[in-house]
Amino acid sequence: MSVAAKLRSAEKQTHEPPRAILGPAGNRVRVLEEAKRKIEVLKKSQQKPKKPVEKMSQAAVKNNLSVDSTCSSDSYSSSSSSGRNVKLNGIKHVKDVPNGGEIKDVSSKKEGPVKRCDWITPNSDPLYMSFHDEEWGIPVHDDRKLFELLVFSQALAELSWLAILHMRDIFRKLFDQFDPSSIAQFTEKKLLSLKVNGNLLLSEPKLRAIVENAKQILKIQQEFGSFSNYCWRFVNQKPLRNGFRYVRQVPAKTPKAELMSKDLMQRGFRCVGPTVVYSFMQVAGIVNDHLISCFRYQECNEDVEKNFKSSKSQEIEIVAKALGNTCLSHD
Repeated sequence: MSVAAKLRSAEKQTHEPPRAILGPAGNRVRVLEEAKRKIEVLKKSQQKPKKPVEKMSQAAVKNNLSVDSTCSSDSYSSSSSSGRNVKLNGIKHVKDVPNGGEIKDVSSKKEGPVKRCDWITPNSDPLYMSFHDEEWGIPVHDDRKLFELLVFSQALAELSWLAILHMRDIFRKLFDQFDPSSIAQFTEKKLLSLKVNGNLLLSEPKLRAIVENAKQILKIQQEFGSFSNYCWRFVNQKPLRNGFRYVRQVPAKTPKAELMSKDLMQRGFRCVGPTVVYSFMQVAGIVNDHLISCFRYQECNEDVEKNFKSSKSQEIEIVAKALGNTCLSHD
């Protein structure tokens, strides 16, 4: 072959397209690297970008907030030394949930019925329920109020709490707002006139006992300064906490009630047995007999702690002032 022919043959070969090379797996053709890159670019371009809302929802979960509150244009955040506090206008607070958990809005969730002592049921009279929630077990230190509760505890032998509560205004009117000095002066005629619809408010022995007890309270006030001081000294000025779980555990009387009952009877009080006295201690808050499952149990304890600390601080202030006056007088 001549030299010219060889050159023409070589030039023809350089212009031929490259042939596909078969791979080891049958007749599959290996894709060139350039083609692979083009396909990858096309796939990436077809994928939709993630919405910013998804990122914001993750941030919202971390910050214990819902997505719609995080997107609020009025939102602003502030941080403190104890942690980051996020404040938003119109936010909906949500509970912390584990990964994959469901976020629930608790701002609009209604609370269930409060748990009370077992002797209060959904069918109980509203007046009785209110008495349980607002009065029963709250410490009382007013002498007239204590005398009223003592009379009501004595009346439980003849009337129920509900009947007494419905007749409370009548009791107060007939007994001159439970003023011991006034009741102590009741005559026999006045005593027998304490009637409702033609019938005596209580039996004669009970009415006579109330008049006699009023006289003894006046003596106690002279000796101890107040009837309250006398009553509260049996528990060292602080309510007892029994912490009963079930109604069947609540006693009808206790050694403290027996001790107080004995002392009252020695002083001339009538109709003040241990059962009556313990009912008086319960309603006057001298003992907290709310069941521990009742919402009032803890509330009464917290109120007692606050009042106890307040009284202690007042005593300290009084002592400090007295010492200051003493120092000034010596100077």
